[in-house]
Amino acid sequence: MSGRLVVCATPIGNLGDVTLRVLDALREADTVAAEDTRVTRKLLARYEIATRMERCDEHTVERQTPELVRRISGGEVIAIVSDAGTPGVSDPGSRLVDACLEAGVTVEVLPGPSAILAALVASGLPTHAFYFGGFLPRKAGERRRAIEQLSQLDATLIFYESPHRSAATLQALSELLPGRDAAMARELTKMHEEVLRAPIEELAEKVAEREKLKGEVVLLVGPPPSRERAQANEGDVRAAVEARIALGESRSAAVRAVAKELGVPRGEVYDFAHRTPSGGSRAGAPSSS
Repeated sequence: MSGRLVVCATPIGNLGDVTLRVLDALREADTVAAEDTRVTRKLLARYEIATRMERCDEHTVERQTPELVRRISGGEVIAIVSDAGTPGVSDPGSRLVDACLEAGVTVEVLPGPSAILAALVASGLPTHAFYFGGFLPRKAGERRRAIEQLSQLDATLIFYESPHRSAATLQALSELLPGRDAAMARELTKMHEEVLRAPIEELAEKVAEREKLKGEVVLLVGPPPSRERAQANEGDVRAAVEARIALGESRSAAVRAVAKELGVPRGEVYDFAHRTPSGGSRAGAPSSS
């Protein structure tokens, strides 16, 4: 049998979710390249698989990749696994896959459990389109810019997050994507699985009140309100902005506040606030056309 890299999707929590094809591949491989051999050992022990393992994580993959590609080219079958889910999705396995493809080495991908899809379906959010953003940047400014770039996508946004950063990330999402439905999925397929569903502001408050989260977290935010919904309420939006201005707020502050209160994208609130009831623009304000 010719050499190849076999990408094996492994359970995201419950070891019973592994596929029969993945178990066969792990048994038949010459080597299992594991992100964490301690985690993978539990899976192999559960199914009495004795294949030799090698560590292949973010600290070693750059160094190991040329040698692994050479071995596969020479006829060895290497199965690569991450701690959970499919290697190559927000983990270092993608580097080995890319190197094998560049070298013309056969890459076989065996599908299986996915935290992304499990969380999306469990969230109850729209599934007509979704965008997976991996882990958002840790720095506040970079995170804000990343979220703003995605704000107008007509899709459910999905992010991975660590438990200790989830509250801060949800707060940023609630400030930049106000009025949207959202969900947090945690410990999927495990004993303490939890899926919280709420408007983004309410969800951010709930998580901020929690002392400590455990397990890997998936955060999901629904798409922006439809343009039809926003346009149908244009008069209400404009009236809300003018009421705040009458109380002494600046127009920009009023626009921000109303966008958050009514769940209308800030750009549309700005357009409505600068448009006259007849459809034109206010004097001194840019046209929305």
